[in-house]
Amino acid sequence: MRHITPIRHSTRIARIAGIATLVVAAAFTGTGTALAHGTGAAAADQKVDGVIVVAGNSCSWTNASTSAAAPAALTVDRTTINTPGGNLACGGGIAASLNNNPAFTFDDAAGTARTDLIDITGRQSFISCRYKATNIVWDRDGASRKYVNRAFTAAKTSGSFLCPGSVTTPVGDASMLFR
Repeated sequence: MRHITPIRHSTRIARIAGIATLVVAAAFTGTGTALAHGTGAAAADQKVDGVIVVAGNSCSWTNASTSAAAPAALTVDRTTINTPGGNLACGGGIAASLNNNPAFTFDDAAGTARTDLIDITGRQSFISCRYKATNIVWDRDGASRKYVNRAFTAAKTSGSFLCPGSVTTPVGDASMLFR
């Protein structure tokens, strides 16, 4: 007879909290390797790439479409992030999907960007958690179009009783790069 070590309840809750944080942070994170273009970027360059690593798991996508080039006010098209139209992929058995088209505004003089709302769902096995975060502020990294998050908290709006009621993403755990 094969012996299977049971997963402790505290381990399961910690993993769910990690999933929730990953899902929220994965909403808008950017790679540091892509090149940012100036404000005169061509329509073909109205894209955002993303990657995040939380609790040893990684979510990433490339070439998500935006409605304009930063620093103009813009929205991100969730259908170009979520599969099958996009290539959002996560490690660790996590699946994520963005439920809205987030709007961004930029203040170049202050070196900041603001997101109105991120509504995202994360799933692992049979557990599904949906979270919303509002008025997220991002700080520009130098003169590039890479932005790094300020700390924010997302509230659970639906999902399993195993999902935490809220998750906090610390400063610098998410970033995004418009190109």
